[in-house]
Amino acid sequence: MTTTKPGPGEGAELSSRQVLYLRYLPFVLVDLVVINLFVEYWDRVVIDSFTITLLAACVLQMLLKLTIALERRLAKYFNAKQGKAAKAMRWFVSWLIVFSSKFVILGVIGLVFGDHVDFGGIIPFFAVVFGILIAEAVAAKVLYSLSD
Repeated sequence: MTTTKPGPGEGAELSSRQVLYLRYLPFVLVDLVVINLFVEYWDRVVIDSFTITLLAACVLQMLLKLTIALERRLAKYFNAKQGKAAKAMRWFVSWLIVFSSKFVILGVIGLVFGDHVDFGGIIPFFAVVFGILIAEAVAAKVLYSLSD
């Protein structure tokens, strides 16, 4: 997949990896801002440095996208089935993945960054993740509203 390169040098083609980079870079930066706002204004969220926050934002972005992909794949599976039981299972499995994934993500962050990142427990971590998701949704809405 290629698309026209934006900005200077218009007309050049972008590879699918470049498009993927351009797709996720803004969201990593949004995550970085949200995390740093929590670090600055809530003493329960402590991260040792800006560099670690940037790396944590990248890891969070990757894990959140993997969680969403898994949830969508399983939702598609259950949506293909007939009946109320399949519909109930779709919602239950979606909820279970979305809820339990936060514990997995928190564990991965702990393994990768150790004492350099402390979200102060599950409640502050949930607040950070929901803050990120809300900020990403707002950023996406702004981006899509700018289309022709």
